[in-house]
Amino acid sequence: MAGNCEECVYYDYDEEEDQFYCTVDLDEDEMERFLRGANSACPYYRRGDDYETARRQ
Repeated sequence: MAGNCEECVYYDYDEEEDQFYCTVDLDEDEMERFLRGANSACPYYRRGDDYETARRQ
């Protein structure tokens, strides 16, 4: 895995469902590869950093 999902910028909490989920918009082929586990690492992982924008200002 490219990184821990809990640290990923695409990993969000849904208050209605009371659970976390990945918000990456995958097309049908990408979803199939993801569910099959064809990728050894998540190609969409991007480390979420709440302070990244603030450091650039």
